[in-house]
Amino acid sequence: MREITYRDALREALSEEMQKDETVFLLGEDIGRCWEGAFKVTKGLAEKFGDERVRDTPISESAIVGAAVGAAITGMHPIVEIMFGDLTTLAMDQIANQAAKIRYMFGGQVEVPLVVRTPFGGGVNIAAHHSQSLEAWFMHIPGLLVALPSTPYDAKGLLKTAIRGGDPVMFCEHKLLYPIKGLIPDEDYTVPFGVAEVRSEGKDVTIFATSFMIHKALEAARMLKKEGVSVEVMDPRTLVPLDKAKLISSVQKTGRLVIVSEGCKTAGVTAEIAAVVAEEAIDYLDAPIKRVAEPDTPIPFSPPLERYVLPNEKRIIKAVREII
Repeated sequence: MREITYRDALREALSEEMQKDETVFLLGEDIGRCWEGAFKVTKGLAEKFGDERVRDTPISESAIVGAAVGAAITGMHPIVEIMFGDLTTLAMDQIANQAAKIRYMFGGQVEVPLVVRTPFGGGVNIAAHHSQSLEAWFMHIPGLLVALPSTPYDAKGLLKTAIRGGDPVMFCEHKLLYPIKGLIPDEDYTVPFGVAEVRSEGKDVTIFATSFMIHKALEAARMLKKEGVSVEVMDPRTLVPLDKAKLISSVQKTGRLVIVSEGCKTAGVTAEIAAVVAEEAIDYLDAPIKRVAEPDTPIPFSPPLERYVLPNEKRIIKAVREII
């Protein structure tokens, strides 16, 4: 096992899959030799694989994803980097109406093996146009897979699975995760989609959290343990497909559920997970479901206001205490 950063884990996945399969190539703004990616995930890849396979593109998200969709349906395996997740809005027609629907519209005759990597999330003081968490939008589109790795191990393993698959994947990376370190094996491995991971075992309450919020939830669990509260922290790893069986099993064990997501509360990830449990596991609940999410507001530029709206350990602990 080696300890590396989330950023390096992603880079290793890209490099190893490009080495293995010549149809895999990268495209995006400033990912090549000059800047090597806004968050340096593609550092060194242009030198290793050349400018044909690590393609700097014009500043047009719609054109980038459109070109990638075309490449995918003709046998290539493109990996798009959208500099900030907020800017996927500029390519929503290509993502939601083309990539997601082509296999269905052609009766399964055409695959779209496309990966769209993009950083979501706040906490770095870059205001409302660069700090959103929009993964719930992509959950709503049939045909798209949605991955949210929270550790270096999952970042590498899930990205390899995404690249090797035949479906379009929205690969959501939180900005604050890039420097986080974790252990990964030396040998090749993948992480399957649709298999959740229990990050911490507990018996009193389940906390279902996504992406960077996993680390907030784990810290809250450690603090609650001092009060005698046993918390089970569940990481879905992918939202589409969702591991409903493991979620329901955890709720059955604890009888209580707190859902934590950095996206807006209304019609967000927390709402969908709450609905799943209400429909399929309500008889196991001994208390109301609690949701911890961002209020329905743009992310402020002001650092104190940004800290105020983003979910944190204190809000998670408060939600747990209310149902214990």
